[in-house]
Amino acid sequence: MTAEAPREGALRRLEGIMARVEALLGKREAPPPDPAIFPSHRAFRWERVGERGGRIAPIPHTHRVDLSGLVGIDGAKNELLRNTEQFVSGLGANHVLLWGERGTGKSSCVKGLLPVFGPRGLRIVELSRWDLFSFPKIVGQLRDLPFRFLLFCDDLSFDEGEADFRGLKTLLDGGVEERPENVLIYATSNRRHLMPERRVALGAEDEIHPEEAVSEKLSLSDRFGLQLGFYRFDQETYLAVVESYARRLRLPVDPATLREEALRWALSAGSRSGRTAKQFIDDLAGRLGMRSP
Repeated sequence: MTAEAPREGALRRLEGIMARVEALLGKREAPPPDPAIFPSHRAFRWERVGERGGRIAPIPHTHRVDLSGLVGIDGAKNELLRNTEQFVSGLGANHVLLWGERGTGKSSCVKGLLPVFGPRGLRIVELSRWDLFSFPKIVGQLRDLPFRFLLFCDDLSFDEGEADFRGLKTLLDGGVEERPENVLIYATSNRRHLMPERRVALGAEDEIHPEEAVSEKLSLSDRFGLQLGFYRFDQETYLAVVESYARRLRLPVDPATLREEALRWALSAGSRSGRTAKQFIDDLAGRLGMRSP
């Protein structure tokens, strides 16, 4: 027997122990959340425990967004406020899909709901796309609580060939188990129908009825009763957003210089959006020796 043999045997035993520990962790169910966390916190995230379990954990430092500061998206913003008002009031309301160009304020709109409706019992639970399939566990922990919950999935989309979207359709419709009246799903996506859309050439698909396959994919977004589009900013809307940020910070810069530099920044970034405007203002404030919120 070589000197390496005992060491190899010990490593194998250690690997076996670790495998058993991981298996036990995967089967372990996390305890339900302490109800006391919901009055004292407004934002939460679903944290996985092992392979199948998870728990609702509070987010102590939330990103505060002032909806009044989101310029150029009034139509979508007002519809989102209306739907959420109905939900918080215990009236009929819909799941919401906010889709469109990146950086146009989709996520900020959802985050901005907390300062408005948080004092009236609205709570947000942030999920990743993969966490949506823990929906029964999450709902089971929220169903009987005296709060209104938005399950928020940011940047939701599915790639070609993925079958997971069928599971999400069932979740949105409720399946056999009734969806609790105090839970809705709000999701954002860069894709209007959550999946890539391609032209189908005649004879290029194996489907005998390709229109049925297309219809099945489109039916996922149809499960969101309210769909809000966010579009690329034109130049004037972009400049209006820049000027709004500059006024709020009271930046000491003349309007002509502000517009000229903002357009140069957008050209360099290759984008005109609310995010681009905010990044420009952050940079400008720093160059002027000022802080930005």
